[in-house]
Amino acid sequence: MDPKSSVEQSFWHLSQEETFKQFSSGENGLTHTEAVKRLKTYGPNTIKATANSSALLLFFSQFKSPVTILLIVAAFLSAALGDKADTVIIFLIVLISSVLGFWQEKGAADAVRELLKMVQLHCNVLRDSKNTELALAAVVPGDIVLLSAGDVIPGDCLLIKSQELFVDEAAFTGESYPVEKIIGVLPLETPLSKRSNSLFMGSHVISGKGTALVVQTGKQTAFGKISSSLQLRAPETDFEKGIRKFGYLLMQITLLLVFVIFAINALLHKPLLDSFLFSLALAVGLTPQLLPAIISVNLATGARRMAKHQVIVKRLSSIENFGSMNILCSDKTGTITEGKVKLKDALDNNGVHSDRVLQYAWLNASKQQGFHNPIDEAISAGFNFKNDPFELKSEIPYDFIRKRLTVVVTNDHEILAITKGALTSILSVCNQIETKEGKVEAMGESKKAILEQYKKQSEAGFRTLGVAYKPIDGQNSFTMADEKDMVFLGFITLFDPPKPDVAAIIANLHKLGVKLKIITGDNALVAKSLALQIGFKDPKILTGEMMQKMSSAALIHQAPLTDIFAEVEPNQKERIISVLKKAGNVVGFMGDGINDAPALHTADVGISVDSAVDVAKEAADIVLLSQGLEVLIKGIIEGRRTFTNTM
Repeated sequence: MDPKSSVEQSFWHLSQEETFKQFSSGENGLTHTEAVKRLKTYGPNTIKATANSSALLLFFSQFKSPVTILLIVAAFLSAALGDKADTVIIFLIVLISSVLGFWQEKGAADAVRELLKMVQLHCNVLRDSKNTELALAAVVPGDIVLLSAGDVIPGDCLLIKSQELFVDEAAFTGESYPVEKIIGVLPLETPLSKRSNSLFMGSHVISGKGTALVVQTGKQTAFGKISSSLQLRAPETDFEKGIRKFGYLLMQITLLLVFVIFAINALLHKPLLDSFLFSLALAVGLTPQLLPAIISVNLATGARRMAKHQVIVKRLSSIENFGSMNILCSDKTGTITEGKVKLKDALDNNGVHSDRVLQYAWLNASKQQGFHNPIDEAISAGFNFKNDPFELKSEIPYDFIRKRLTVVVTNDHEILAITKGALTSILSVCNQIETKEGKVEAMGESKKAILEQYKKQSEAGFRTLGVAYKPIDGQNSFTMADEKDMVFLGFITLFDPPKPDVAAIIANLHKLGVKLKIITGDNALVAKSLALQIGFKDPKILTGEMMQKMSSAALIHQAPLTDIFAEVEPNQKERIISVLKKAGNVVGFMGDGINDAPALHTADVGISVDSAVDVAKEAADIVLLSQGLEVLIKGIIEGRRTFTNTM
């Protein structure tokens, strides 16, 4: 039975039971044996050409040169005139040149393919009732896939379970805001943008969790069928433009010389056919037939050398941009700082240590089951709550719009909703405050004192979060709409110290002609404190709010002069990269988060790390196997060496 033919394109119109039946699957997933059979039936889950067809296309592409086509025409003309020697010689020249070009280019492609295996995308599926990590290419129809924030959707799927699941479907709908996904059955005529029970290959999870049944894979997916229009060609690099123009110049010179020599021979009354063949032979001598192969081989060799420095090149032509980069934009966490967030303290509204704030923050961080992050890990590790009587009832995962995380916990006496997140976000849902005596009062004038305390902690270089709570009755499920009328409890302060050698590394980048710009979502006070610690004497800071009020022309003028972009929204990163490029810079962007993908794609060279989420690695041109700027410096130097060798 062929699930593809039975379900066709209308799986959103079927119930879970009907779909499970069609695919001979269930909530425990497929067995390994059955999955192997289906992989043979449906093929790898990819929209790319197979290796054999790619090799065949690569071979035939060697014959697309206008000069090569002219040579082949001349060979047939010689054969028609009975000149066997010339026919054999010309065919041998074409064949040897093309085979050599194919062999070398195939070797380069194979080398890059081996490097790409190191950064292969994976997903979690249920096989034999166990959570198993698989490469995306191994996913088959009928698989049960487990999804959380940052995951790429491995195929077209029907949603089985959903918990505040938001997905980015911009590639399909053009809508930049995440789309909420919920289980259900939809009418047959529901358009793609309204299929709230369906997940599509090529999109990715922004926040929340979900479980889905894979219905279609590879070229049968919606993404596979429209991939020709969706897979926009990566922007042409300066190196590619230069090589193309160089090729046109050589062709023009060659054609001019051929025409002149043919004309001279004709004036000297030489035989026209001999003159024509002599001109073509001259064209063979003048035309660098192996130029593309030589470039590919040299870049691939450079990519191998860069791999020894833990720099994996996904796109060979990006090596030139990597070497000529003069601005590097980076988040601060893990590159400039140690990347290990540590808990400093838990404070009440007056800035005094509070065990109660620490307990509530610990419950929020340790009980949540969504996207694991360094902040929650630091809070969980920084406090040991013995004999914990609370159990998790539900949660509303963190997302980049609300900027907060809520858990609902219960014990024998009460049910509490505890919220933790960015201070402004927490204050926006609070209308009460708990005093140090434990009394709950109206917020009133206390908000001003809270903001003063926040400013004080931020100026000291600490990342400061707000903690709030709300007793609930538990009769109804707690949703985003219920995040209101909460009681502000206090602050959690955290710090991520800068790496000990980061100042020297930044100085070395400057010597290489690369200026570092920090893009962070942290507030300006924390960012400035860090900048002063790592050697910025008088850092120029631009906030996300200030950027919103600026015209594009003003930002193009201001961005190159700015050292730190603070309090930046995820969608503003792409704008920063764009204006820096428009100002005439070669811009690199280093990112590893879910919201970094658009900026990675926009930058002249997108740089990610092996520990990044899948969608960030997919968008990047270069992947670092070691997180930190020191490996980047080695990569830049090697990239410049490779470019020089190529030239």
